[in-house]
Amino acid sequence: APEAQREPVDAGHLGIQELVVGLGSSVGYVALPEMPLGRAGSWRSTDVALRSDARRRLLIVECWNTIGDVGAAYRGTSRKLADGEEYAAGRWGEAPSVVSACWVVRATVRNRALVARYPALFAARFPASSLAWVQALTTGTEPPREPGLVWCDLSATRLYAWRRPTARSR
Repeated sequence: APEAQREPVDAGHLGIQELVVGLGSSVGYVALPEMPLGRAGSWRSTDVALRSDARRRLLIVECWNTIGDVGAAYRGTSRKLADGEEYAAGRWGEAPSVVSACWVVRATVRNRALVARYPALFAARFPASSLAWVQALTTGTEPPREPGLVWCDLSATRLYAWRRPTARSR
């Protein structure tokens, strides 16, 4: 294909980021894609940080086209949350603030099978209501304090809730 027609290697990831930036901006957040977190010189960044100074909120949104190493991804999000808390304290001082994290995962067959294969692990890591996270990201409601996971459709045009398996369906 001609150079102008080639998609970037991370086109799927960029599509999810574009959706999150657009949704966050539409409900009053300042969207900060690839925001560096951590001490100066740190290589870590979050896919999209959504910041509201008026509401003292920082949402760390990790966008997943494919998840290669689940354990490393969990640990990375934990580090980014800790860095986000530091950032919030530096920005807003002692005032109460909310720093929360959410994974937005493309609902591919592979990703859905991965989450279905390890339901207890994903439920333990992402205990917050997926629907509450969808609402927080799409309507600006108060985000859950606990981490959450939501699905993104294949074309990266909408978010929808992860329906956890019930004990009967496992």
